[in-house]
Amino acid sequence: MSYVVVARYRTRPGEEAPVLSLLDTMAAASREEPGNLGYRVHQGTEDPRAIVLYEEYATEADFTAHCATPHFQEIVLGRVVPLLESRDVLRCTPRPAVES
Repeated sequence: MSYVVVARYRTRPGEEAPVLSLLDTMAAASREEPGNLGYRVHQGTEDPRAIVLYEEYATEADFTAHCATPHFQEIVLGRVVPLLESRDVLRCTPRPAVES
C-alpha cells in the first residue's frame, strides 16, 4: 500500500520552461527522501502550460515530511508557486480490497 499525490499545475504564460527546470531539480531531491517511492513530472501535450506531478510515498507521514523539507519549501513554495496560474493537489490512499 502507498500514499499517492497528484498535483496539477498551470503555469503563467511563458513560465513553462523555468517551472519544468525547477521541478526537475525538485524531483531529483525528492527521490532521495526516505519513504519516497516515485516522483514524476508530466507536461500536457495539448496544453504545455499544464503540468502534472505524480508522487508516491510509503505512508502519508512520508509525504508530510516531504512538505517540510528545505527543498520543498524553497523550490516549490518559494519559486514554483509564484510562477503558477493555478495549483490543485489531490491526496490519495489505496482503496481497500473488495472481495468478489
